[in-house]
Amino acid sequence: MKISKYYKGFIAIFAIMSGVAFASCEDQPDKYEVAGGTPVVKYVRCLSTEIESSTDTEDTQHTNGQLVTGASPQSIVCLVGENLRSVYELYFNDQKAILNTSYITDNTLLVQVPRSVPDLVSDKIFMITADKDTVDFDFKVVIPAPSISSMSCEYAQPGSKATLYGDYIVDDPNVPLQIIFPDGQVITDYSVNAGRNAVTFTVPDCTEEGALTVTSIYGTSTTAFHYRDTRGMMFDFDGATGLGNHGWHDRTIASDNTSVTGNFVQLGDGATTMTADGGWVDSQFAFEYWCGSWDSPQNVTSGDGIALHNLVDFTDYAKMALKFEMYIPSASPWSAGAMQICFAGYDRVTYSGNPIAGYSGYLAGANAYVFNGEGDRNDGAYGRAMYRPWTTSGSYDTGDQWVTVTIPLTNFTYDRTGGTAETVPSSPEDFASLTIFVVGGGVNGTDCTPVIKIDNIRAVPNK
Repeated sequence: MKISKYYKGFIAIFAIMSGVAFASCEDQPDKYEVAGGTPVVKYVRCLSTEIESSTDTEDTQHTNGQLVTGASPQSIVCLVGENLRSVYELYFNDQKAILNTSYITDNTLLVQVPRSVPDLVSDKIFMITADKDTVDFDFKVVIPAPSISSMSCEYAQPGSKATLYGDYIVDDPNVPLQIIFPDGQVITDYSVNAGRNAVTFTVPDCTEEGALTVTSIYGTSTTAFHYRDTRGMMFDFDGATGLGNHGWHDRTIASDNTSVTGNFVQLGDGATTMTADGGWVDSQFAFEYWCGSWDSPQNVTSGDGIALHNLVDFTDYAKMALKFEMYIPSASPWSAGAMQICFAGYDRVTYSGNPIAGYSGYLAGANAYVFNGEGDRNDGAYGRAMYRPWTTSGSYDTGDQWVTVTIPLTNFTYDRTGGTAETVPSSPEDFASLTIFVVGGGVNGTDCTPVIKIDNIRAVPNK
């Protein structure tokens, strides 16, 4: 992730400045004054990783502290020269940088390249003195290709509006942005927001699954997610996997005029109350898929009851995310209870508790211990995801649209009360069963009668 690289840059700042700026501040605390005269920059060093120079070869590996003639947004650079305390304002192209006087001496000035994309590209640093004199220095801000992190709904239907979210989504009048769907259709009618981190468009008539390609004046990138993603599909409720209810409850599986891709599973009926404290209403708000069968040994390798890790490859679970589409009508919003999503191995729950061929560890039968805290293994402290989007504003609905929910599998770290779990899923075998139950969570809301429709539950790579 780029953010972690920027943090490395900040660490480098502290290491280097301990002998430069900090020493100066210690010698004369609170004595900083803007100097007169004219600043002179002799060269620039990078203090972040992933910095590019115009003289780099294609395979150049960058290290902190090297001389550079360009840098990416949010990189930390050190201007080296003379009379740099005379700099009152500093711009990269037309974007103003934030100056911290603790990092400015007569000979060095540390600054972060602004995150914003310039409107007017000059490939220069502009230094303005207190007397409003301007000195420039040749320096290129290297804008990355569009970075697309998510789509409002990965199953958005043709003719509907969808939004891509990310960064550096630049629509240059001379080189227009292009969004290319898996079947090759190019979207040219779109709207990019002012922050250049979202673009909204009308979904074309595309039935092909695959990644989207986004091209700007600064380059081309391909999304990690797929449009109409079927990778790692566990529950589409339309028969592709044949999986659905497989536990204590017969949750409603249906289709209606809101369907995104046929059948969906529904939590809540729009009449049953979820109390402010997320009270226990398993008859309406619990969906279980517990692997196994009534056979002895249980069948966990095929058909209804297959262990999910035998259906989907969870070998690299730490680099995967749980995804599903969700629809909450505006007439039945959600304002209480946490959607607790728990994967479990054979040691937490199975359909019958009968033996499983080749498995000799602790074997659990059907139970709700991870949710009610009962049992002798403290299962309530076992890790699960805690999804409660209503806490941001007090109430949540999806505006009568389907949205894609993404939860990294590394976020399954909560216990049943919303605290920190004592143990978490830590091997592919821990992804055998799945329970989704809106209950508790440790945060009170307001009484509500929500309807939560869920479709296309899948586990996919998140990078």
